[in-house]
Amino acid sequence: MPEGDETPDDGIRKRRPSHPDDDVVVPAPLTSAASEPHPNVHETSQPHPLDPERTPSSARVRFSTDIERHGPAQTSAGASGRGVFGHLGRSLRPGQEQRPGTPDNNVNTSGASAGSSRGTTSARSPLSPIRSEQNSPLSPTSRRRGYSLRSSLFKKNYDEQQTQGGGIELAGTSSTAAIPQLDASNDSATVKSGTAQVTVSSDEWAKGKPKELGKGPIALPNYDTWLQANEKRRGMMKTVKEFSIQARKFVLRIKDIPPSKDGRHIKLDPSRQDALVDERTNQPYTTNWIRSTRYSAWNFLPRQLVAQFSKLANFYFLCVSILQLIPGLSTTGTYTTIVPLMFFVTLSIAKEGYDDLRRYRLDKAENNREARVLRGSGLSVSEGAPTEQSCSSTVASLHFENIKWQDIRVGDVILLQRDEAAPADLALLHTTGGNGVAYVETMALDGETNLKSKQTTASIAKAIESPEDVLHCDAEFVVEDPNQDLYNFEGRVLVDEKTAPLTVSEIIYRGSILRNTPDALGLVIYSGEECRIRMNANKNPRIKAPALQTVVNRIVIIMVIFVLLLSIFNTVAYRIWSNRTEDQLWYMLGSSVSFFPNLTSFIIMFNTLIPLSLYVSLEIVKLAQMWFLFGDVDMYDEASDTPCEPRTSTINEELGQVSYIFSDKTGTLTDNSMKFRKMSIAGTAWLHDTDLHEIRKKKLKHKTRKKGKQPARKSLRSAKDVASPSEPATPAMELEKALEQPEASGAKWQSSARPGKSQQELLTADMLRYIQRKPHTPFSQKARLFLLSLALCHTCLPEVQEDGTTRFMASSPDELALVQAAQDMGFLVINRDVSSISLKILPSGSEGEPVTETYEILDVIEFSSKRKRMSIIVRFPDGRICLLCKGADSIVMQRLRLAALANKSMIEIESKASKRKSMEAHYVMARKSEQTERRSSVVTRRSLTLSQAARASLSMGRPSLTRPSIGGIGRVSSGGRSSQPVRSEIDQWLRDRETDYEVHSLHETTPMQTPRPSGLHRFSVALSETGSSVMENMEDMVDEQVASDDAAIIERCFEHINDFATEGLRTLLYGYRFLSEDEYAIWKKGYLDATTSLVDRARLIEETGDIIEQNLELCGGTAIEDKLQQGVPEAIDKLRRAKIKMWMITGDKRETAINIGQSCRLIKDYSTVTVLDHESGEVEQSIGAAILAIERGTVAHSVVVVDGQTLAKINEIEPLKVLFYDLAILADSVICCRASPSQKASLVKNIRKRVKKSITLAIGDGANDIAMIQEAHVGIGITGKEGLQAARTSDYSIAQFRFLVKLLLVHGRWNYIRTCKYTVGTFWKEMLFYLTQALYQRYVGYTGTSLYENWSLSMFNTLFTSLPVIFLGIFERDLSASTLLAVPELYTKGQRNGGFNFKVFLGWMFMASAEAMVVYFCMWGLYGQARFTKDNSIIALGMLTYTAVVVIIAGKLQFLTTHSNTLTNALSIFLSVGGWFLWLLILSATYNATNKIYYVRQSFLQLWGRDFTWWLTLFLIILSVFLFELSIDSLRAIFFPTDVDVFQTLEKDPSVKRRFEEASAEELQAGWDRRTNKEVEERERVREVVERLVVEEECRREEVVKEILRGRVEEGDVGVKGKEGEGEGEDPDRLLEKGFGRVREV
Repeated sequence: MPEGDETPDDGIRKRRPSHPDDDVVVPAPLTSAASEPHPNVHETSQPHPLDPERTPSSARVRFSTDIERHGPAQTSAGASGRGVFGHLGRSLRPGQEQRPGTPDNNVNTSGASAGSSRGTTSARSPLSPIRSEQNSPLSPTSRRRGYSLRSSLFKKNYDEQQTQGGGIELAGTSSTAAIPQLDASNDSATVKSGTAQVTVSSDEWAKGKPKELGKGPIALPNYDTWLQANEKRRGMMKTVKEFSIQARKFVLRIKDIPPSKDGRHIKLDPSRQDALVDERTNQPYTTNWIRSTRYSAWNFLPRQLVAQFSKLANFYFLCVSILQLIPGLSTTGTYTTIVPLMFFVTLSIAKEGYDDLRRYRLDKAENNREARVLRGSGLSVSEGAPTEQSCSSTVASLHFENIKWQDIRVGDVILLQRDEAAPADLALLHTTGGNGVAYVETMALDGETNLKSKQTTASIAKAIESPEDVLHCDAEFVVEDPNQDLYNFEGRVLVDEKTAPLTVSEIIYRGSILRNTPDALGLVIYSGEECRIRMNANKNPRIKAPALQTVVNRIVIIMVIFVLLLSIFNTVAYRIWSNRTEDQLWYMLGSSVSFFPNLTSFIIMFNTLIPLSLYVSLEIVKLAQMWFLFGDVDMYDEASDTPCEPRTSTINEELGQVSYIFSDKTGTLTDNSMKFRKMSIAGTAWLHDTDLHEIRKKKLKHKTRKKGKQPARKSLRSAKDVASPSEPATPAMELEKALEQPEASGAKWQSSARPGKSQQELLTADMLRYIQRKPHTPFSQKARLFLLSLALCHTCLPEVQEDGTTRFMASSPDELALVQAAQDMGFLVINRDVSSISLKILPSGSEGEPVTETYEILDVIEFSSKRKRMSIIVRFPDGRICLLCKGADSIVMQRLRLAALANKSMIEIESKASKRKSMEAHYVMARKSEQTERRSSVVTRRSLTLSQAARASLSMGRPSLTRPSIGGIGRVSSGGRSSQPVRSEIDQWLRDRETDYEVHSLHETTPMQTPRPSGLHRFSVALSETGSSVMENMEDMVDEQVASDDAAIIERCFEHINDFATEGLRTLLYGYRFLSEDEYAIWKKGYLDATTSLVDRARLIEETGDIIEQNLELCGGTAIEDKLQQGVPEAIDKLRRAKIKMWMITGDKRETAINIGQSCRLIKDYSTVTVLDHESGEVEQSIGAAILAIERGTVAHSVVVVDGQTLAKINEIEPLKVLFYDLAILADSVICCRASPSQKASLVKNIRKRVKKSITLAIGDGANDIAMIQEAHVGIGITGKEGLQAARTSDYSIAQFRFLVKLLLVHGRWNYIRTCKYTVGTFWKEMLFYLTQALYQRYVGYTGTSLYENWSLSMFNTLFTSLPVIFLGIFERDLSASTLLAVPELYTKGQRNGGFNFKVFLGWMFMASAEAMVVYFCMWGLYGQARFTKDNSIIALGMLTYTAVVVIIAGKLQFLTTHSNTLTNALSIFLSVGGWFLWLLILSATYNATNKIYYVRQSFLQLWGRDFTWWLTLFLIILSVFLFELSIDSLRAIFFPTDVDVFQTLEKDPSVKRRFEEASAEELQAGWDRRTNKEVEERERVREVVERLVVEEECRREEVVKEILRGRVEEGDVGVKGKEGEGEGEDPDRLLEKGFGRVREV
């Protein structure tokens, strides 16, 4: 029976939601019952402090992980005959309400045993935690970071096995057993206790009644009071918001659907013709048609017009264009604004329409897929129905109709065949799979690769034994109302007036795929948008806009205000001038203009201070940026032939501002494959390297690194000692030689979690050779039994392929990896049926004769999330009966025969690990504090040279203690010589940040511990031709004495398992036990009763299996690698250095999520992990303690782990929700497991709204990640194994997670810098140009007369100044890619909005204003007031100013502002300036001569164009502006240098640049290889052309020689017959010289 059921005293069982996870790891609470009296360990007769009726009879410490998720297991040795394994029960929590619309699942279980009574719990009642006088491994004063998750689970399960009086005495003198008491009065102790994963149980926990999170005030009074006060202040806003929601529902006639009274009732009737009616709406149930489009045909245009003109800039230009359309007001034309505006808006609308059309086509394709629906009339097979070959004969005999998915209705019976997806949410009716089990893949829902087993209820299985029984079965299904919960389901089924509960184990959700099962029948219970996967979808994804647009909008508002003020000033000034001057001039009488038309004309004149080209040209810039992303070979995956595909250009710059990354796990970080990597057999660890034969590429290495190989991690030293000057760099030829040599056998595999750890394990190939040569030694016998366990203890089914290879069908990739490893080592499963397993064994190796052995399967006790183990009982060929058990190490260990020794060894191992982690954390915090002191000391130093400033700039990012001081780069002494080479300091600085810090393992020699063979250097290892290790002495490979000592084996195995776990591997333990015939027969009878029980079957099977799984012998341990994608840990490290916080949000279980977090280095060895679990009832205290620890700086690295159900509980309580997100924002990383798609999107949305000015990025590869991708600012899709659903809906798609590094750190930063410079450059050039126009108004009486000719004015942004800003936005690279990748700390500029903010904007506007005055007054003073000029009319003055502005804009933007100078800069300057002078020539030749204001005709060719003063003034203006620019920029670089200035200087050093390239080789190697390959291919083409020409020349010469010889023969014949005295003809040597050069005599 599924867990979570309960048998109350009245015999009525209440079904509650099942829980997705069973591993309970509880963080340390902030408060505990410290003030209450605690009994002594040995005073077992004293009553419990909070429960006087409970008297513990055994003394032991109980960890919080002892508490099962659904209440404590009550044991009874009662009359049932099951020994200590009694009935498990669960009661409803007091005051717990039932969900609306949830059926009342009352099941009559009166026939069941009442189980154990509460009175029998005294044998298992734990004591209150005691305080020890000595420091324990978990004592806060010793700074030990706490026991690991594995140790906690082991401790829990071991304690559960202790009977009365059988517990281990935990005296106060034992330093490894005493547990500290944590209370509110000593919160500092709570803070200092490292990984808060284990805590002493509270009294309430000891009673088995964990406190549930309620909706009242949280247990932090001060915080709750503060929040309530804030709520009162925000009460009015909340009221207004609620009113607006209600008003919207009223206007749009949106009605909330009320919950049903007793759930949804669906009667099983395949012959039904009419659609079922939903009692909530009195309408038929919703159809199975789905829609993901945002618009419909009738609302697309209105919504888009509103959306487009709700943008501030578009609305502003619309207003300006309306003013321009009024006759007589515009001085710059009528349609100059409205035409480009409408064109731009039309393009945006068309683009949005195309995106929605694409979504419509995808919806249409899914809605039109076909499914087979059972029809009750007739027994013939319909046309197109499955045949005998495609399904079983009984199914084929039924009448199925092929209909489209969109036509499926609630109540239909659907036939699913193997590898088909469920078209709706189904209740399983029947399956032809083994044991009535159907396996489904739910990757599209939760991202998990493990197959889920689905099985019908016992009553349905009995009523529907064959598919034909569906037609006659009288069953009614009652299910809950539609909701988003993927992991819980409540319902019931009534068959023949008997009620059975429905759980998630009987439901197949839409999107699930049937695997390893021939076919299944299911009843549709939810359809269309009411399916679980659609309920979790983001129905109305927001329209994404860049965050930079918000800043631009504010700037636009400022500019609009500036335009209005400038227009009002000029209008008022005109009125003053008109009263003083205009009225006195007789020739201007009657020409006065009223106030409003004059104001409007000025607004139109200055409106292009906010140019429309800002948005039009920006689209061109972003399209070019998209092309660069698409064409980057470094982000191209050759294996899948997939480049980086940008699907939007709107948010390119946000790639350079990301602060949070929300990542899926499966398929995004991992590679969806499990590899068997290591194992421990008889005290020896072995490395399985069958799949590790690929040759690693050589990496680019710096030539001046320190001699010898540098360790990947630093050993512990004092912070002050490490701060000493580094040694001078010396050439290291050893490194270069080492690169040429193949890697040692032990270094073939490198742990992703601990890359610096040496790998010295022996190879499995050596073990097999040892077994073959010495088959009868104790080690060989145990190794063979272990390999047999790998090949037998599983549920995989072999399939022989056409090519003769064997493929396995497995329910999980872990099992598949184990079976394949057994196959690699000579134990191949060739056949399996219900009763036997056949193995092909190679006892003499691959070249020997195989032996086939058949093992009889007696029983299989399957794996479950609660048991965390599986067992198989087999009969060996020699007749012996053996139980083989595999499972989590914490579960199997406490079932060993030597469990007490196992407990002691585990405590010792964890104690040492705790010390090491504590020392590492202390060291990291010391580095942080010292770095803070250095920063504060540098702030006071103001007079720094540029080279000295480099030192201060390197203080950003992660702190380092190993450089002499913050400014250790390039300090210039009084003599002008550098005290240390810059390249050496850069090398040291980079290595400090590229590597992490680790304290070497603290191994203490004790009488109980013997050294491991893998830890000694006593083996002489040579390198064979195949790369495997060959032993000079076979006896040195294995210590047979240890293999015969069970105690030593257990000790070493635990050490191996601990090492495997710290390396990020998933560990399992194998145990075995030989059974006698009588013992097995007695147990078999009880197991048969349990498997045939109709009540509580699952629970009875678990209890009965637990009886036999005792007193096991340790067989060995395995370590499976959940293979990460290439470069994931390195990518995460670089992203962390870039100040990007990484969150992992997965639907997988907690243990797996934590394991992957360790593998990809989200969780460090010294991390403080806070696990939040709503079952503990201490969530708010745990959150509060973690926040205090982080804010006090006593945590080196903090990680928060939370599951989906706890998150749902937290979201129900607003104060707790605020507190949780405060912790999540402070933490370094967050891991959320068992999260539904809607919860993923909710997390992203909350961070996006709560953390102001932060940019979020979501990355995933499955359909369950779509909502998260759409909710984030930037959505990245992985084109992985889960399909292309996420990639299609994403903003950018890549093939590998590691490509995200270059996408963000290089392209993202470049795009951000480019867009910022483009934007501020555009405003700068407009201000520069139009301020000259405003200054000119003073000299024309503020009449609105333009300084520039109209045609030239209209072409300013289009022809003459567009290319400089566009090229700046496309080609600018302030730093090289290698520098940005080597120093990820430079990425923080975008996070700080350092490229474009009000400070930067005001600086550029100041420069524009100053330069406009320089240009105008130089023009006016040097040329306008000059007496000896050929033309000082308005056209000459305007063209002089215009020309100067065009040259200054092109020169500054392409020469001074742009750091990367290429041919594009020259091309831009040439086209802009050259185009302007060409324009002058055209105007001068073709302009209308009758124009009375601007005398343009022939002026450039005949008048001011020939005036030397005009050209001299132009040169002086340009020179003055450039000198001003250079002066300001130099002063800024000297007194206020930026990080960019420093690294631009460092890049010029070739050795430093090479070091940067070395650090970025992993990300840039593909581009370098392509460039190298191109050069090689070019040389090859040249060589082939040369060879072809040589061959052609040789052929030609041969033809010439033949012709010569033929001619000589002919001439000889003629000469004989010719006349005497006639010449002999031409000299043959001359003939040869024509083809071969001069003929020389030898």
